[in-house]
Amino acid sequence: MGFYDLSVMAASGDEISMKDYEGKVVLIVNTATGCGFTPHYKDIEEMYEKFHDKGFEVIDVPCNQFAGQTPGTDDEIHEFCTLKYHTQFPQMKKADVNGEGAIPLFKFLKQEKGFEGFGKGPKALAMGAMLSKIDKDYKNNPEIKWNFTKFVVDRSGNVVARFEPTEKMDKIAEFVEGLL
Repeated sequence: MGFYDLSVMAASGDEISMKDYEGKVVLIVNTATGCGFTPHYKDIEEMYEKFHDKGFEVIDVPCNQFAGQTPGTDDEIHEFCTLKYHTQFPQMKKADVNGEGAIPLFKFLKQEKGFEGFGKGPKALAMGAMLSKIDKDYKNNPEIKWNFTKFVVDRSGNVVARFEPTEKMDKIAEFVEGLL
């Protein structure tokens, strides 16, 4: 099974096939409306506006699995994002990205690109310290560690990168631009 064999539910309830994204560069991200990383929405929207005409798409999957930081309904989440961050990319139905209830898209992404660390810097150290209290083995499993973990799929449907929320957004934008 590959990326184009999967689908995800849109906030509207419609099933969206990943085949619709064939030939595009896709950023898939689990998001939250009440997280310290929520301002990433601004950078993701800027990337979307800058690169969309070149074949770039965003799949935004709100998730409430991390400290309950996405408590709203799909409509409330959409309203928050469009009013505060002027997002234009589509949002999917709120879903789980870890555990038995994880949607197939995220099961596939984690299988393709496991956790490789948070990098360096104060945010990376803080994430590592926090997660070691939650899951002592967090470094050795592919699970999503927190909100705003990003995966990049190339034009051929290959999962080519995983970026943890601690990664600088300009590095992600540069990586995406290199694929376009």
